[in-house]
Amino acid sequence: MGNGSLGFRVVSLEFRVVSLEFGVGSFVTTIKKFEELIAWQKARKLSADVYVVTGSGNFAKDFSLKDQIRRAAVSIGSNIAEGFDRGNNKEFLTFLGVAKGSAAEVRSQLYTAYDVGYLQEEEFKELISQAEEVSMLINGLSSSLRKSDIQGRRYHKL
Repeated sequence: MGNGSLGFRVVSLEFRVVSLEFGVGSFVTTIKKFEELIAWQKARKLSADVYVVTGSGNFAKDFSLKDQIRRAAVSIGSNIAEGFDRGNNKEFLTFLGVAKGSAAEVRSQLYTAYDVGYLQEEEFKELISQAEEVSMLINGLSSSLRKSDIQGRRYHKL
């Protein structure tokens, strides 16, 4: 992989990554818990940041939008976690699709919050950037799972 692109191939649902290239070389790592997934870690941060910005000012008083964006933000990491622990690629891919949809929902709701004056421009840009990054990470993980020959731990002895 060139130009700093991220490429990896999953060889088991334990997620043994055979090559993870960041433009500086390759290394091998095994992911055994959803907490180790960068997509989940970034989703966790996004969720916490959404809770902070929705907890004060006029945003805090708009119960409908506040609750909706919080639920969507929490849904991203929750679906990554649940899909990972399901034990097979097909179900994991389904949950990753839901997580990606929730990230899009958060982005859309951030636009609404910005448009009505609940967010300052810097807050808005930072949160949109985080949501876009989470979406890209989920997309990369989904692509790798689709290319994998391994179907998950339900079908193979580990």
